Amino acid sequence: MSRSLDDTRRHVQVLPERIGAVAGSEFPGHYPGEDHSWNLQKFKENLITSVQRLTPSTVEFDLVGVDASIANALRRVMIAEVPTIAIEEIYVWNNTSIMQDEVLCHRVGLVPLKIDPRSLKYRPSPHSAPHETDTIVFDLSVRCDRKPGVDKSEKDPKKLYYDSNVFTGMMKWSPSGDQSKKYKGKNPKPVDKDILLCKLRPGQQIDLHCFARKGVGMDHAKFSPVATASYRLLPHIILREPIPIEHQEKFKNCFPEGVVEIENDQVVIKNPRKDTVSREVLRHPEFSDKVSLNRIRDHFIFNVESTGQYNPEELVPEAIKILLNKITAVEEGLDKLFATEGQVA
Repeated sequence: MSRSLDDTRRHVQVLPERIGAVAGSEFPGHYPGEDHSWNLQKFKENLITSVQRLTPSTVEFDLVGVDASIANALRRVMIAEVPTIAIEEIYVWNNTSIMQDEVLCHRVGLVPLKIDPRSLKYRPSPHSAPHETDTIVFDLSVRCDRKPGVDKSEKDPKKLYYDSNVFTGMMKWSPSGDQSKKYKGKNPKPVDKDILLCKLRPGQQIDLHCFARKGVGMDHAKFSPVATASYRLLPHIILREPIPIEHQEKFKNCFPEGVVEIENDQVVIKNPRKDTVSREVLRHPEFSDKVSLNRIRDHFIFNVESTGQYNPEELVPEAIKILLNKITAVEEGLDKLFATEGQVA
């Protein structure tokens, strides 16, 4: 069960010129007669996760009852350590477009690919030969030609030329080994087929041979499975005194739409989640002693947008698995360290 939002120990104060009560105070020895040592059962009781919004590409959820270090670790793992598949090596057989080879390859490498990363293994070493278990091959071969019989006054390139725009949908998967069976019904392809890679004119041609491999965002941003992964603390607005009728509309306009409403000649805090905590209300002397702006220290509102390799609801469980593996590795390392110290003693 979550603690009350009015518990001042959970508040981070938003003051006119600074932020107050940033650090938490609930640690052993701070409050006489209170035991604030970490307790698993108490942690479970206070821990809450709640999905607020889910779309095909984004998820917004609340994580309540954890320290900022845990929330930030989850965010960083989603950005940098959840693996995806991206194009790592490209052989340029031909490129007569206006775009330089290295710029074109860079653009192709950044294309998000709709491939389940769990279906591939990591490459054993940077020098190992490509294998069907760790590499997926794409070919991009496009040539621009002039359409016959087009009016000479026509200016639209789409009507004048064949394949004047090179899109990601023109990348073709080239299966090897048993990949045709493995990916039957879910062929590897770009997440979006309409990403523009390059423009061509008659006689220009692009011919690329691309190798996609598994990697993580800490090595290169193209492997990051999220476009954004951020969190903010839940805003909490406290009315210390009633707002006079003549100032109510002005008070309401100090906040984003939907945060404050006027009902029966009374100001009501309707939806503090929508507040951006701009502190506009604190600029006006008539409101300075009537309202208190706060954020809830252990209530994190996460917003995660997937680039398409994972469904958005899959990203957090994948990140938690990686965090648990890290914790296991630390535990095993400590066990070995203590065992070694015991042998030395």
